Amino acid sequence: MAFCTVCGAQTADGSTMCPAHSGAAAAPPVTSTAGGMTDNVAGMLAYVTIIPPILFLVIEPYNKNRFVRFHAFQSIFLHVAAVVAWIAFIIISAVLAFIPILGHLVALLLWLTLSVGLLIVWVMLLIKANQGQMWKLPVIGDMAEKQANTV
Repeated sequence: MAFCTVCGAQTADGSTMCPAHSGAAAAPPVTSTAGGMTDNVAGMLAYVTIIPPILFLVIEPYNKNRFVRFHAFQSIFLHVAAVVAWIAFIIISAVLAFIPILGHLVALLLWLTLSVGLLIVWVMLLIKANQGQMWKLPVIGDMAEKQANTV
C-alpha cells in the first residue's frame, strides 16, 4: 500500500503521488511543526546516525507521524544492512588476502565500491527527506513502509 508524498492519500502500488498531484513538478516540503521542527528536517535527521531514528520512534509527536516513522525505520534498516555488508566484506577480504597482490587489489576495490556506494545512497536519502519525499530503497524501503504504516 503506497501513499501520496504530497497529501498522504492512498495511491496505487508503485506510485508516489495521487492522481491530483501527479502533474506537480515536485512535492513541496512537508511543513508540519507539531514537534518543534518540520517533518522534512526530522526525516533528514533520522539518517545522521543510528540514535536519532530510535529517538524519533520513541518521542511522542514524531512517532505518530508516518513520514518521520518511514525515514526512521529506513535509516535503521540501512544501518543494519551496512553492518552486515561490512562483516561480509571483512570475510571476503580475509579470503582474498591469501592471493598475493591481486587479492589485496580486489579487496581494496570492493571496499571502495561499498564505501562510495553507501555514501551516495546516504546523501540521496538526506536530500530526498529534506525535500519531503519518501524515497524508498529497493528492499529496505518496502520493509520501512510496512513498519511505518503500522501504528
